Amino acid sequence: MSESVRTVLEAHGVRKRFDENQVLTGVDLTILEGEILMLMGSNGAGKSVLTSCLTGSVRPDTGRIELFDGLSPRDARPLFSIMMQGRMADPDLTGHENLQFYGSLHPNGTNSWQTLVERLELESELDRPVAEYSGGMERKLEIAITLSVDVPLYFLDEPTAELDLAMIQELHDIVLEQRDAGKTIVVTSHAPLDAQIAERIAFLRDGEIVADGRPEALFESVPPVLRVRGAVPPATSVVGERLFQRGDEVRGFLPDEDALGRVRDQVDERGNDVLVEIDRPSYTDLFNYYTYVQENARPVGKNAVQCTDGGQ
Repeated sequence: MSESVRTVLEAHGVRKRFDENQVLTGVDLTILEGEILMLMGSNGAGKSVLTSCLTGSVRPDTGRIELFDGLSPRDARPLFSIMMQGRMADPDLTGHENLQFYGSLHPNGTNSWQTLVERLELESELDRPVAEYSGGMERKLEIAITLSVDVPLYFLDEPTAELDLAMIQELHDIVLEQRDAGKTIVVTSHAPLDAQIAERIAFLRDGEIVADGRPEALFESVPPVLRVRGAVPPATSVVGERLFQRGDEVRGFLPDEDALGRVRDQVDERGNDVLVEIDRPSYTDLFNYYTYVQENARPVGKNAVQCTDGGQ
């Protein structure tokens, strides 16, 4: 990584507990200027709690978080904008009133929401109370509120949840345009489709970052992907403890390419007419591997940003 790239956020040893639930167990994370960082993990992995800690909404129990050359999250608030899902829009106000209200709160609010609501196909709904909005409409309003603030850093918490595919693509285009304008964007997601716009992905699992790197480097560490169509899944003794099924297709991770023959032998013993092959890993495979399968994953590849196990 070039030394000329500025660090906009550094977190070290961030821990957070709620009652008996240890949500974050020691997170280390670096965010670089001008990148799209995708923070991924399953539901309940702690992505929203970590985002709240990084932005000062929640105080971590231990750890250090600095933004923009030494500022605390609270001191840095004029320099970032955050969308926390389901926590922004006032249901008793119209969409337009919410946009005006939030625009007046932030010192760097702008009227660019006018273009954003048009692109997100929300323009005709702005005179309705948000209480009448669907979940997807409310999400689009939250996106417009957040991205209409002119700041160098944005946090978007699960922004594509409840959006249809066309709107997901439109949001991806908007985020890429913001990146091209020099902005830094941190997106939390459990949807593999979102990973396609990431320049870096950090996987959160069991309260810590277990893998952090550029997608191409992360893909290099994914084992051979088994694809089986039209059969009962092969024995897990070959592919490990976790298989992933969608319709008549089953996918898993082989310990080596020689294991493919052992899977075929098992399928032949069942007398099934099926397709058994090694397939190119997809973003869904990448998500499943680092979220559910890989043990003790670490930053991989020469392009990875160093981010070690905070529990050590």
